[in-house]
Amino acid sequence: MITKELIIETATKSFLRNGVKSVTIDSIVKELHTSKRTIYSHFKDKIALLGACLDAYNTKVKYENEAIINSSENVIEAMANLHQQIIRRSYEVNPNFFRDVLNYYPGVLDASYRNTGKYAHQQLIMLAEWGKKDGIFQEDMDIEVVGKTVLVMQKLLKDKNKFPVSKFSIERLTFGILVPYLRGLCTPKGLNLLEIQEELFKVSI
Repeated sequence: MITKELIIETATKSFLRNGVKSVTIDSIVKELHTSKRTIYSHFKDKIALLGACLDAYNTKVKYENEAIINSSENVIEAMANLHQQIIRRSYEVNPNFFRDVLNYYPGVLDASYRNTGKYAHQQLIMLAEWGKKDGIFQEDMDIEVVGKTVLVMQKLLKDKNKFPVSKFSIERLTFGILVPYLRGLCTPKGLNLLEIQEELFKVSI
């Protein structure tokens, strides 16, 4: 039976693998061995289907991040493990995926992010508060500014136009951008932890 959940699962995999522009309702129909009528009984159009797929993807990422945070002993370890997972995801997703969404379906990504509670920003706020509470981050740190800045930095690390992979390895970017920024946020206790756990920021693909 072709359920709504199966359509979302199949379409999400196809979008992530091929980008959004090249995936059509016809190609999803063919992959599911079903009819357009079945797809349209659940989704008004491709935009509605894409929105549902983004909601599903963001929800999955949200829970993966929560599991990583909950299993980490301190905020430095949590941020390193989250960084590893973010970079791994970037290698698993077609570079055209988010580019297509932003270029051809403006607003859909932001709407999905709102639907899932702006989880990335909220998780970064939680990490900042945890770090301050444990004396790892400086007491006068502006949590809102730091949260937004780290999100921008994570996007920058994945920007293959600004940083071609042939010249800029993930490790080079991490230790040139993210780690120095973290050092500036840390107390002496945090700097000691960062030095001990610096290896966790190295990603093996």
